[in-house]
Amino acid sequence: MKTIFSRVRFNARQVTVMVVFALIASLAQLAAPTLISMMIDGVNNNRQNTIIYLAIGMIVLSFIACATNIVANHLAAKLTARFSADLRKEVFYKVQDFSASEMDKFGTASLITRTTTDVTVIQSFLIMLFRIGLLAPMMAVIGLILSVATTGKLALVLAIAIPVLIAFVAAILIRASIHSAKLRKKIDSINKLFLETLEGVRVIRAFNKQDYEIRRFDEANKDATDVSRKSISISGMMLPVVNFLFGLTSVGAMLVGSVMVARNTFDVSALVAATQYINIILVSIIFFAVVVGMFPDALACMHRISDVLETEVSIKDPTEATPDKTCHGTVEFRHVTFAYPGADEPVIRDISFVSKPGETTAIIGRTGCGKSSVVKLIPRLYDTSFGEILVDGVNVKDYRLNELRDLIGYVPQKNVLFSGDIAENLNFGNENGNDTEWKEAARIACADEFVAKKDGTYHSTVSQGGTNFSGGQRQRLAIARAVMKKAEVYIFDDSFSALDMKTDKQLRQNLKQSMGHSTMIVVAQRVSTIMDATRIIVLEDGTVAGMGTHKELLRSCRLYREIAEIQLGKEEVEHELESV
Repeated sequence: MKTIFSRVRFNARQVTVMVVFALIASLAQLAAPTLISMMIDGVNNNRQNTIIYLAIGMIVLSFIACATNIVANHLAAKLTARFSADLRKEVFYKVQDFSASEMDKFGTASLITRTTTDVTVIQSFLIMLFRIGLLAPMMAVIGLILSVATTGKLALVLAIAIPVLIAFVAAILIRASIHSAKLRKKIDSINKLFLETLEGVRVIRAFNKQDYEIRRFDEANKDATDVSRKSISISGMMLPVVNFLFGLTSVGAMLVGSVMVARNTFDVSALVAATQYINIILVSIIFFAVVVGMFPDALACMHRISDVLETEVSIKDPTEATPDKTCHGTVEFRHVTFAYPGADEPVIRDISFVSKPGETTAIIGRTGCGKSSVVKLIPRLYDTSFGEILVDGVNVKDYRLNELRDLIGYVPQKNVLFSGDIAENLNFGNENGNDTEWKEAARIACADEFVAKKDGTYHSTVSQGGTNFSGGQRQRLAIARAVMKKAEVYIFDDSFSALDMKTDKQLRQNLKQSMGHSTMIVVAQRVSTIMDATRIIVLEDGTVAGMGTHKELLRSCRLYREIAEIQLGKEEVEHELESV
């Protein structure tokens, strides 16, 4: 909670004005019992003018209380709306700095919940705190002072009731806080499951697993319901018991006051004022209890958001300036070993190679051998565990992240398009891109054919996630986006898998002709995609099983030859070997 309020602050001037208006509203409302007492005395003494003046005074005070409450509530709404907007901004900015490790730690579903639902819960609590929680204690304290001043011993009834109320509310809060924290985790689980179901809906339907997913959701939903029920049941005890204590206190005050009136030690008017003050005090405590009842949920949400804001980002910019480059467009791995956070063993071990401008380095191997992990280390989506990666002769850890990534055009394994239009997506690679550059990038990526058929061409709508495009179209648009960047180094992480053989071949030719001056690193599953590469790295269980050209590896690397025989045919492989 301290972290949140150190990063997001309220406007001190507006808070002061709000408190002042709330105080004025409290004083105006609390003057009413005294005026009622004076009116009763006026009736007893038959002073008509006094009664009229007091009635006018009550109307004026009621108007003042109404006006000041409206102003205070307006300021409360303004302050909390700005606070929640700034808090969402802080979380969003923080997440932008997260490396893949931190994203893996929290998970997409949890981060979405923390940025939306949790912030909304905090905002709801704060607005209730400012509207009621701020006014209620003022009225209770001022009412207690006035009650003691005007009713004397009768106010001692509150000396018993208030401590009992406070003790009960504190006990409820402690128990409710525990269940609120558990409930937030259960909601995270539901969101995660729901997100997985939405993303995998086609697979679920294809395998007729709807019933299985429904059972999974029902179990998670039941767990959350049980925790929610306990939390609500505990919090729900507050108002009934507070109302019960309220009734007992009122009866006690009336009983003691009646005895005092009967003994002529107390006036009826003073008894009416005393009961009014006791009611105001107890109602204020009830209102405050309602606000306090919201605190456990808000506290749990504050802790969850603080966890995000306090997370130390593992990949940071260096404190010193970037060293001078010793070469241009070169990528070098020096004995690189990498393990994912929390993994028992490295996913890649002792990888070394050099890729220079105009060269294409291809990486192939069985599924899960660490191909994608290798290329994720170049733009520092993860950091190496051991060894060094150099771009232009400088260790990637010595670059500022924006400088390093400006050098790289990256096409990830999962092609992501953003809602908007095609031109906006292409301009992710070059924010100042124009129509000529869009057409050239689309031509190189073999995307111009289907873009030209779209209504609006480059201004055609792209749905969220690019769902209005096929897998191959999304892949080509992602490649065109990277081409727009005109980078020194291009990374294609299995970026040709959705293309047919003809398009694959044409796209590679276009890249070689147009971007041949750049360094290209290609992760691929198909041998046909990488046959012309300058060097091919064959990975097996995270280590280099072979490195060389296509024909060299056919002779020297058993694993590569097996892959080639499966994909190209044994006869074709033998024919190539004979021609060497």
